[in-house]
Amino acid sequence: MRRSFALALVLLACGSFALVAATRPTPAGPQLAHMVFFTLKDHSTESRSKFVASCLKYLSGHEGTAYFSIGTIAEDVEEPGVSVRDFDVALHLVFDSKESEAKYLKDPRHTKFVEENRPFFEKVRVFDTYVAPMPK
Repeated sequence: MRRSFALALVLLACGSFALVAATRPTPAGPQLAHMVFFTLKDHSTESRSKFVASCLKYLSGHEGTAYFSIGTIAEDVEEPGVSVRDFDVALHLVFDSKESEAKYLKDPRHTKFVEENRPFFEKVRVFDTYVAPMPK
């Protein structure tokens, strides 16, 4: 009797797990990396810090974001002949899917960020790439 009850619990647990696993949304495609390099009109440390704070406020924590980071140029690091030096702040986002990035770009917080910060941009460059899966 105890064995039958234990077996019933195991089957019930497995069935519940399968139901949960089957109802989880599956990614619509590969992850999408969204890298944005901002050149500001004012290159001062104070201007860069304010801009980073705005990025943190408006651009972090969006649904569908697998990775987020923001930082200023590493002025003390350079690989001669190949390092790009014409930016102040770099934003790195990896989204679960292309659809997640599309939702992020239309989100009111993203729109507010662009509206508030556009006057401070000298140049903005966006690099979108699909992320190759990590080898196992």
